[in-house]
Amino acid sequence: MGPGPINADPRVLRAMSAQLVGQYDPAMTAYMNETMALYREVFRTANEQTLLVDGTSRAGIEAAIVSLVAPGDRVLVPIFGRFGHLLREIAERAGAEVHVIEREWGTVFTAAEIEAAIIETRPKLLAVVHGDTSTTVAQPLEGLGELCEKHGVLFYTDVTASLGGNAFAADALGLDAVTAGLQKCLGGPSGSAPATFSAKAVEVINARKSIEAGIAGSDAEIAPTRIRSNYFDLAMIFDYWGEKRLNHHTEATTMLYGARECARLLVEEGIDAAVDRHRLHGAAMLAGVQGLGLSVFGDLAVKMNNVVAVVIPDGVNGDAVRGELLNDFGIEIGTSFGPLHGKVWRIGTMGYNARTDAVLTTLASLEQVLRRHGAPVVGGGGVGAAYEVYEDAK
Repeated sequence: MGPGPINADPRVLRAMSAQLVGQYDPAMTAYMNETMALYREVFRTANEQTLLVDGTSRAGIEAAIVSLVAPGDRVLVPIFGRFGHLLREIAERAGAEVHVIEREWGTVFTAAEIEAAIIETRPKLLAVVHGDTSTTVAQPLEGLGELCEKHGVLFYTDVTASLGGNAFAADALGLDAVTAGLQKCLGGPSGSAPATFSAKAVEVINARKSIEAGIAGSDAEIAPTRIRSNYFDLAMIFDYWGEKRLNHHTEATTMLYGARECARLLVEEGIDAAVDRHRLHGAAMLAGVQGLGLSVFGDLAVKMNNVVAVVIPDGVNGDAVRGELLNDFGIEIGTSFGPLHGKVWRIGTMGYNARTDAVLTTLASLEQVLRRHGAPVVGGGGVGAAYEVYEDAK
């Protein structure tokens, strides 16, 4: 019940137990095409280039940035938590001239603040995290696509922590690049990064295309600003997933099975229904921790549906509480990073664990552990408050 990874859905685990097939087996290429179509529904996009990057969600981030950004390009990163710093570092390592604006953790930017920074820095790319689990808040993306279009800026976001549990529609938001992971609201394991790219982004990436030696023709040219990573070279990955089936790497077959099943689960449930489910159980968890008399960190007006940051009560050893929850009840919750390390617990309600029994069991267990540590909690207040949320939703 932490901020991810979470328990994988049993259907995903079963899908991943299937036997491997060759990467050019007709069944495998059919699975790849089906997966692309499913993730177009998940991302809510018509982008042809919607596929998987083999690796954790960070692999998707790095592939997007290193493929879109050439050395010397300007990148603007609004930072409001740990993972904005990650985008900044990856862009710097790609040779970009990176500009940042920062907000206090637990808050987000206004569109006006971001536009002012765009006007000042004139970036090629705006790179922003949607939901940052380090702070549990989500940056509103509405209106940013129009700003990027107005100022000639490419618009990228990472939705690893938010996709499937919070409202998101890539095309309606005007996004050029989006990357995600499986291990949160999608209910799968870490190791595959769904991603989607607009026609505009694809044009930028393909302008840097260089086919590697050994599979390129004798007359192949090396682009002067070729993508600086081979593994994360999206121009070649597009050709691997596309009709050319140009060999790049050996597809991570088992992870593709898992990613495909994650998307099938979401599409079968309905994206809006999945968001509503996360909203309900997230609201119950929020009410529950408040019902115990605990304080919550961050601006609740922009809190993600699927995770809550609970302020550790004075005099309570946060790591000891987490340890007892895990050892005595089999429940894992998270701590945080940077300025929040040791100050908050992060409790997730996401993916397969966005369920009534998981919420109620976590709240009841947390109450008992806090009592043992001398924290002044309201007896039965957590489960009682969560029940009220569930009753009101009927």
